[in-house]
Amino acid sequence: MPLRPTHPLAAAALLAVSATASAGAKEGIVPPTVMAIHDRLLTLDTHLDTPASLANEGWSIEEEHDVDADFTQVDLPRMKKGGLDGGFWAIYTPQGPLDSASLEKATNFAIMRGVVIREMIAADPANFVLATRAGDAARIAAEGKRIVYMSMENAYPLGDDVSLVQTFHDMGVRLIGFAHFANNQFADSATDPAGGHWGGLSPLGIQLLAEMNRLGIVPDASHSSDKTFDDLLRLSKAPIILSHSGCKAIYDHPRNIDDDRLRALAAKGGVIQINSFGSYLRAAAPNPERQKAMRALFASMREEGMTKAQRDTLIAQRREIDRLYPDTGRPSFDDFMKHLLHALEVVGPDHVGIGLDWDGGGGVAGMEDVARIPRITKALLDAGYKEEDIAKIWSGNILRVLAANEAMVMPAR
Repeated sequence: MPLRPTHPLAAAALLAVSATASAGAKEGIVPPTVMAIHDRLLTLDTHLDTPASLANEGWSIEEEHDVDADFTQVDLPRMKKGGLDGGFWAIYTPQGPLDSASLEKATNFAIMRGVVIREMIAADPANFVLATRAGDAARIAAEGKRIVYMSMENAYPLGDDVSLVQTFHDMGVRLIGFAHFANNQFADSATDPAGGHWGGLSPLGIQLLAEMNRLGIVPDASHSSDKTFDDLLRLSKAPIILSHSGCKAIYDHPRNIDDDRLRALAAKGGVIQINSFGSYLRAAAPNPERQKAMRALFASMREEGMTKAQRDTLIAQRREIDRLYPDTGRPSFDDFMKHLLHALEVVGPDHVGIGLDWDGGGGVAGMEDVARIPRITKALLDAGYKEEDIAKIWSGNILRVLAANEAMVMPAR
């Protein structure tokens, strides 16, 4: 996502998601033959920001929501409609100052966000099951339940003591991204306005990587700088991933990866999971009035937490912006597919997956919420990929990487 506020991430998703789902629904219809194939696949998305919605007063994962109505993109009914078996549910913490008080606050925030995920599972064990090992996914899907792996986007809340990662591992976290929009104590970000600070991983970041390798936690290089990516790839004892990224050859954005690094990632067994966040797919036409209005709305969302009344007000304000200054140049499903097909052309179906950034600003015209993901399966079939290749893309590759990281776990002493 571009800018995120300092309160739960669902508010930033409200900024990014466009209210154009009605037209996209018709475009996203797939024939029954394709849906039958899609339903046979084990489907995982490696970047679900939906835990931010879970934290909103009056919002339920059990109820079907409408992206046109409240801008959310994932809930249980829509997961069932779209045939999404589950994925990695993110603990996202906005980047803040590095003083001790701010770090303590971030740690507490991240722990509570993890608790929200665990509460979702505990409240509905008939539909949601925590997964902590690669082998759990197939079993849970076979039971007709949704798979909940846990991840951490931005290692900032780990503070300055890497042993804290054990706490999150015990909670269920199996994937951690080192940085977000700004440099932090562990690594350089791809998008810090000041540029790099550490020249890649910091000394503390190297310690964190070693601890993650010891625990079998997958290192995630999305949002990190190219030099951080290089350090992770060079130093990690197990394969790394990009949980929600794109291809620089299609759109030259700092959040995207170039082909040489993509090949290096594949050579070490890693995987790029292609995202659907519009700002990373292609350049947007200037729309200064809309951007000014969005900045003003963004400025109103800087308090921690959000009541239902506050969210209703923000939704109304967002709808008015859409009415006054329509987002006519929104990236499309075809723009997303250009990145996916390019990555497949460069490194093949053994090293590419799906991480759409749902509820974190992902979604494109023609694929506005999780109910529309069968369109990806259809597009891959149309491009000539076989069902066994698509099975790797949807889950096989990330599960292989997770298993490889598990294999690195040192025996208990």
